[in-house]
Amino acid sequence: MGETVGIEIDGRGVARVTLQRAEKHNALSAEMMDELTAAAARLGADSSVRVVVLTGAGESFCAGGDLGWMRAQAETDAAGRAREAGRLAGMLNALNLLPKPLIGRVQGQAFGGGLGLISVCDVAIGVTGPKFGFTEVRLGLIPATIGPYVVARMGEAMARRVFFSARAFGAEEAVTLGLLARAVSPEALDDAVEAEVKPYLSAAPGAVAEAKALVRRLGPLVDEDVIAGTMAALAARWESAEAAEGIAAFFDRRKPGWAG
Repeated sequence: MGETVGIEIDGRGVARVTLQRAEKHNALSAEMMDELTAAAARLGADSSVRVVVLTGAGESFCAGGDLGWMRAQAETDAAGRAREAGRLAGMLNALNLLPKPLIGRVQGQAFGGGLGLISVCDVAIGVTGPKFGFTEVRLGLIPATIGPYVVARMGEAMARRVFFSARAFGAEEAVTLGLLARAVSPEALDDAVEAEVKPYLSAAPGAVAEAKALVRRLGPLVDEDVIAGTMAALAARWESAEAAEGIAAFFDRRKPGWAG
């Protein structure tokens, strides 16, 4: 597929999409976002594909937004910030609208945007041991573009527990919060994912696609206006003094001014 995202399709029509920036903990770069958007379009249009499995290479599923990419947004102009917020929002929307079942194979830790990827999956299976967290507020940022999908997945009450505290939590709590359906041992992960894949191979693909679309219509509203609002919120936050300080502190290897 590309440099940062790999696609393999087996003889049953099960596509595996793999984030391939293991050395960067699969952090979301601009290139990876574009490749994920393209992957969603390609697989959604391929009638031979029955199920899509999303996973990561290496020890992390996805560490969130690439920090170099985030720093660039703090330093660019308003038009550039709006464009990049749209890139991230467009990727999430493309995966959310994918007319195929999307199963998350969460083999490692996930933070920030990585939890957004989990939230657009129809079901996600993780392994015990890794940590998760919405860490944006530590950088003076907010989990804006992932927000509609996270709240749709977890519900407002559960989201309030972790969405704006940056607190790390384990796979078992991720199950309680609704982010993961199950947390299994690393050795049991592939069998658990296969158990989610197999039923779809006996279901009518068109009916599956229409049923998935119906669930989206019946669930919390995530439309163009909602997405545009989150893009504007993220772009505005990138302009804030807190974001400048938080990102600078990260690269300077020091605590930001607000940290106790």
